[in-house]
Amino acid sequence: MSSDPVIVEVVRAGFVESVHRARVVVVGPDATVQYEAGAVGRRMYPRSANKPMQVVGMLGLGLDVTGDLLALSGASHAGEAIHVDGVRRMLEAAGLDESALQNTPDMPMDAAAAAAWAAAGHGPSSLTQNCSGKHAAMLTTAVRAGLDIATYRDPQHPVQVACREAIGELSGEVPQDVAVDGCGAPLWSLTLAGMARAFGRLAAAADGPAKAVADAYRAHPEMVSGTRHRERELHAAIPGLVCKGGAEACQGIGLPDGTGIAIKIADGGARAIPAIAAAVLQRLGHEHPTLTEHRRMPVLGHGDRVGEIRLAELPLCVRASQRAHG
Repeated sequence: MSSDPVIVEVVRAGFVESVHRARVVVVGPDATVQYEAGAVGRRMYPRSANKPMQVVGMLGLGLDVTGDLLALSGASHAGEAIHVDGVRRMLEAAGLDESALQNTPDMPMDAAAAAAWAAAGHGPSSLTQNCSGKHAAMLTTAVRAGLDIATYRDPQHPVQVACREAIGELSGEVPQDVAVDGCGAPLWSLTLAGMARAFGRLAAAADGPAKAVADAYRAHPEMVSGTRHRERELHAAIPGLVCKGGAEACQGIGLPDGTGIAIKIADGGARAIPAIAAAVLQRLGHEHPTLTEHRRMPVLGHGDRVGEIRLAELPLCVRASQRAHG
């Protein structure tokens, strides 16, 4: 990853304290790589950025949730009350309860939600772990399709096969390198370009499961991340946008014209993502106060702004061959 360019710098009192290397790719509506920085053809794990594609696969197999619960099915949620209640509603409709969840127990990601959960006497739970919506959706899919629920995390289980096939269809690649994600569900690798292509196709979908997922993300972004999350702000800023982040600092963004954007921070530092995402969207002609804010996120000292996380440069190169994918 040392070949990836330095794109973001962290500045404190005018002193560059840290830098982040990253790779970035923009794929056009015609499935060609238009701009790239770094090794965008190298395989990587999208982590939770795979979730909207996984939900497309589940819908094809029988998942029958809609609206806010469909958005929650592809969420990395903050563990707020709306998320916990949503997971419970989804499980109850499938005739299940939280004991069926097999995702790794954890506290809510949102600090206020975690404090409230702890104050109520609770500890780490599968219910409040950020992937519980996805796991509830996998269980619901298995129930609706008449499949075994005890083995729903097995890579060969029909639910996981459907997820893998949807990822492959949307990315135009063969998902490889099966692994176990942090929540316990299967995970597959893509190239960064494949991930961008999947988000472009998802955002531009005119019908079917892909459109249903994209519409749910747009209508209920607070369910996909949280009420205080930067992804929710990005959804609100750009009409028609669909975005989803993943662990180890991945970000996929789709625009309604079919343009796809994917970002991977080499050292896994997610704090570098907002500046890059905002800069790429501005490069593509989008303007909004949220993008201006995200380009220069604050660095704090004793609660005061003493610096910023900012773009060092955005060395997006036009790919001469404009190679088609998928």
